[in-house]
Amino acid sequence: MNGSKNVLGGALLACSYSPLTGFYRTGCCETGPDDLGRHIVCVRVTADFLAFSRTVGNDLSTPRPEFRFAGLQPGDRWCLCALRWKEALEAGVAPPVVLEATHEAALRIVDLDTLKAHAYGATHGPRA
Repeated sequence: MNGSKNVLGGALLACSYSPLTGFYRTGCCETGPDDLGRHIVCVRVTADFLAFSRTVGNDLSTPRPEFRFAGLQPGDRWCLCALRWKEALEAGVAPPVVLEATHEAALRIVDLDTLKAHAYGATHGPRA
């Protein structure tokens, strides 16, 4: 990794290698100046979130072989745009967040307490 930090202040961990995620397709929610969408929130997608995302114009579940994208299934981990996660939160369908794999830049958009309240895993809050 390039020394990126997660929202907890530790080293940014990988989000997913299968499916391969991240703006740079490194498996990590790293960001840079060319990542205008800020794909920095590592989530574990849910059926409700995938349905919501499709209704707002971002179909993440349909395979797109031309982009080597198999489509996401509930339970897959994915680097999501921070604003899309916040939009899903406001709609009541925010997928659970993997804090250790969520880039610290997400804190410019969503506060840590909110992320912790939606954390995936037993050590960081309820499982969704």
